[in-house]
Amino acid sequence: MQWTLVVPVKPLARAKSRLSDTAHDGVRPGLALAFAQDTVAAALACPVVADVAVVTDDARAARELAALGAGVVPDEPGGGLNAALAHGAAVVRAARPDIPVAALNADLPALRPVELTRVLTAATQFPRAFLPDAAGIGTTLLAAAPGRELSPAFGADSRARHRASGAVELRLGAVDSVRQDVDTGGDLRTALALGVGPRTAAVAARLLIAGQ
Repeated sequence: MQWTLVVPVKPLARAKSRLSDTAHDGVRPGLALAFAQDTVAAALACPVVADVAVVTDDARAARELAALGAGVVPDEPGGGLNAALAHGAAVVRAARPDIPVAALNADLPALRPVELTRVLTAATQFPRAFLPDAAGIGTTLLAAAPGRELSPAFGADSRARHRASGAVELRLGAVDSVRQDVDTGGDLRTALALGVGPRTAAVAARLLIAGQ
C-alpha cells in the first residue's frame, strides 16, 4: 500500500519559538526549515510512501521542499494546524480518493525511512491509527485508511484526543526516529544523539560552534 503523507509547515519566522534557549531569532527559521527538509527527504525515501504533500504558506519552505520532490498545497484555510491538515488531506484525496493518507510532523530530523515503513505498515491494519511522540503526550503521525477521514486533533494532549476520537494507538518498539519531534533544546539534543539528517546536522554544528 502506497501512502500519501501530509506535512504541515508553519511560516518559518514563527516556527520553533520554544527553541529560543538554544537558537536565537536569526537562526530558528533556518533550523525549522532544516528539520522539515530532513523530514521530507526521509519520508520520500520510504518505500511505502508514494508522495508527500506539504501544506504551507511560507514561500521559502515551499520552494525548498518542492525542490526535494514534495508537492505543495497552499494553506488556504489559515485556521491553524488541524485545519491545514484536513485541507491537505482533502486536496490530495480529491485527485486520488482511494489512497491511504497520514499526517506527519515536520520536525522529525532524525527520521529513518525503515522505521517510518514499520509504522505505516502497522497502520494499514486499522481505519485510523496514530503514533504518540517520545514524550508520550503528543502525536507525530496520524493515519487514515482509504475512505476514512483523517480527523486530526493535534495540539495539547493530542495523544489522548486522538485516542478518544477512535484512532488506534500504535504500540511499536524501535521506531524512535518517528517519535522524536523537536520542540525544545533537550529534544534537539536527543535527536542529534539518534542521528539527524544532513541539513539539521549542518545548522546544529553552527549552533555548537557559536556556543563555544
